[in-house]
Amino acid sequence: MTSTPLQFGITPPATCSYLAEQQEQLAVLMSPEPVDYQLYQQLIAYNFRRSGNQLYRPHCPSCNACQSLRIPVNGFQASAAQRRMLNKAERANWRYQLTAATVTAEEYHSLFALFNRYIEFKHADGSMYPATTEQLDSLIHSSWQPIRLLKLYQAEQLMAVSIIDELTNSYSAVYTFFAPEAANFSPGKLAVLYLLAEAKASERQFVYLGYQVDGCRKMAYKTEFRPHQRFFDGYWHSFA
Repeated sequence: MTSTPLQFGITPPATCSYLAEQQEQLAVLMSPEPVDYQLYQQLIAYNFRRSGNQLYRPHCPSCNACQSLRIPVNGFQASAAQRRMLNKAERANWRYQLTAATVTAEEYHSLFALFNRYIEFKHADGSMYPATTEQLDSLIHSSWQPIRLLKLYQAEQLMAVSIIDELTNSYSAVYTFFAPEAANFSPGKLAVLYLLAEAKASERQFVYLGYQVDGCRKMAYKTEFRPHQRFFDGYWHSFA
């Protein structure tokens, strides 16, 4: 960790995004030091995540359900179901491309159109609806963090995008959105499998998938990637 003491602020209690019966609070980095991706790489190993240019971690007084989950790249073995998923996508002419997050105006228009369709499909009853360009901008832009886009195509049609933070020894999946008509291909899981393949090819140690919350059904897919590690009680614990 950095030798200069870091300063944090605590957000007021609010309704939890994952568990409706809980109140959430966040510890947000307020350090006067310039934030960079190297500091982020240190903090992500201690349960922190990035939102725009902010770094935060859960700091809930009565709950510790949010456990950062990461997959050791060299230890990962695809399950039979995951292999079937990859084979199904290959037969349907799916492919992926990892690119920089710098996009042209035309490319941005396509990204937002896909993002907007996904929010209407998945989150029409949530706080992200209706989709805005400000939401998408906060995902794909950062003044200090290198960001990549994992683009999933079926033939030449863009079907899904996963926003990826690129760190020296790892990738961190930030957010994935996809075309509603592609749902039967499980694009979110497919994106993780493609990212693991890319991480292995580039000799990275971990792929981070954000927080696992056992009581939240939408998070359950993350535990299907094994072996994985979860951070709680101050340490990383392995789940085989």
